[in-house]
Amino acid sequence: MSDDIAPLRREIDALDDELLALLNRRADLARRIGALKQGAPAYRPERESEILRRVGERNPGPLSAERAAAVFREIISACRGMEAVLRVAYLGPEGTFSEMALRKQFGHAVETEPCASIDEVFRAAESGGSQFAVVPVENSSEGAVGRTLDLMIRTPLRICGEVALRVHQNVLRRAADGDSGLEGLRRVYSHPQSLAQCHTWLGAQLPLAERVPAASNAEAARLAAGEAGACAIGPEIAAERYGLALVAANIEDEPNNRTRFLVLGTLAPEPTGRDATSLVMSAPNRPGAMHALLTPLAKHGVSMTRIESRPMRVGQWEYYFFVDLEGHRADAAVAAALAELERLAPLLKVLGSYPAATD
Repeated sequence: MSDDIAPLRREIDALDDELLALLNRRADLARRIGALKQGAPAYRPERESEILRRVGERNPGPLSAERAAAVFREIISACRGMEAVLRVAYLGPEGTFSEMALRKQFGHAVETEPCASIDEVFRAAESGGSQFAVVPVENSSEGAVGRTLDLMIRTPLRICGEVALRVHQNVLRRAADGDSGLEGLRRVYSHPQSLAQCHTWLGAQLPLAERVPAASNAEAARLAAGEAGACAIGPEIAAERYGLALVAANIEDEPNNRTRFLVLGTLAPEPTGRDATSLVMSAPNRPGAMHALLTPLAKHGVSMTRIESRPMRVGQWEYYFFVDLEGHRADAAVAAALAELERLAPLLKVLGSYPAATD
């Protein structure tokens, strides 16, 4: 067998040498482009999105499209880091789904700033302490993140990207107890949303275990790491951060559970052909007002992918409406619809046009 493996390993070594040379060639080109930019932003979400889409479309396998994209994400991140070091704020602490979303969007060649609350994430980017922020905005099973929507109304930041993250919940316990599986677990720590997303599984597999809400999945992992008979529910990254063993994987009740994150900054990405536009508007308090606001979208053939209402907090039964559209604000149809909406809505704020997320 070793005689058969040896030539294949030599071939891999030769390919690794070729890959290394090509990677350094790419890095040199990125460095030269950075010098020509003369202070223009190193991070261009539309350009990075186009590269990753092209990789996915041209990938012949056997490497999966997801794995190939992950490799190229890190290549892009490393090359971008030669132009400038980005600092990105996110809802911490380390070991959360928010950190996973940040890595999926920016890779590992960035500085990160974990924040204790969504408000602090916004402040970090608004003050210039971080160039970008990553915040959760909705979950496919639990709905919108209200605090993020409320802060979007008054922030000067724009949406310049989005991340769709497949959410896998796992049971994590102390590594020393990992061989015991689920046996002896008396307490389950997790964020309330994660507990809700695994309600059926917990009822069937750990019906007698106490469910204890924690401020984050990472905090739950920290608590479980120091307590016998306890476990945490959370992402695999939390197990790595806190030295836990993964004893049950993918326990979420909804197999297609996803969380959507927004990337916030001061950039205004150019169109890519696969874009989304987000806006918030108010409706006058009269019959048919909301129908009138949606009419320009239908008239110009603009597809609305999401609408969410939030109370204005200035009077009873007054609401803001958050709307996501297909297309870029520079697209003719979207621009025409927005121009009409501006005349009809008492308040209209375009939150950003950005490359649409891909799984």
